[in-house]
Amino acid sequence: MQPLITLLTLVALLATYVSATALTYKLVPNEKECFYSHIEQAGQKIAFYFAVQAGGSFDIDYKVYGPGKEPGKEIIILEGEKERQGDFVFTASEVGEYRFCFDNTVSTFTDKLVDFEITVENEARSSLPQKAGATPEQLSGVEETVIKLSGQVSTLTRQQKYFRTRENRNFSTVRSTERRIFNFSLIEVGMMVAMAGLQVFVVRQFFTGGRKGYV
Repeated sequence: MQPLITLLTLVALLATYVSATALTYKLVPNEKECFYSHIEQAGQKIAFYFAVQAGGSFDIDYKVYGPGKEPGKEIIILEGEKERQGDFVFTASEVGEYRFCFDNTVSTFTDKLVDFEITVENEARSSLPQKAGATPEQLSGVEETVIKLSGQVSTLTRQQKYFRTRENRNFSTVRSTERRIFNFSLIEVGMMVAMAGLQVFVVRQFFTGGRKGYV
């Protein structure tokens, strides 16, 4: 019976309203794109994560807009230039629409592949179920343990995202290096063929010129 109580307690603690959007978007040169999330209740936490997976120097400009206190006006909550990745958590103080924008106008020729995630979580948590035989001290201990585990899981998730981003960037660098080596090899082969053809032409001209002078 005790494992069942613990499981019910865990479900109650984690029964928080959470909505998440995870996307991978390709920004072409000189493009600016925004994504939207509507907040229906003030005080909700918004987690915003992004990482440039491929393209150029793996950097991007970004801005996060939120509704201001005056109707029809926006405020800038977060912004950055030439950032490779970011992981932010902030509290939505106003109800309304929040914009998450990426700007690739600084790039003239290079596409940028951006992996991002927007998570909206209600800060209020469900109360612990009162089960027979469970004292408030025991429930408090279980609650602290679950909260600690939740924090550790969040840390592991961020580390996995970080290592995945590094892996994607390393693969992108390797592919770029292989492409450059291949192109350089083609240029080298072409120069060798052109040099051989030039040598044949010079030798033929030498003998042709020598015969004309002898006659």
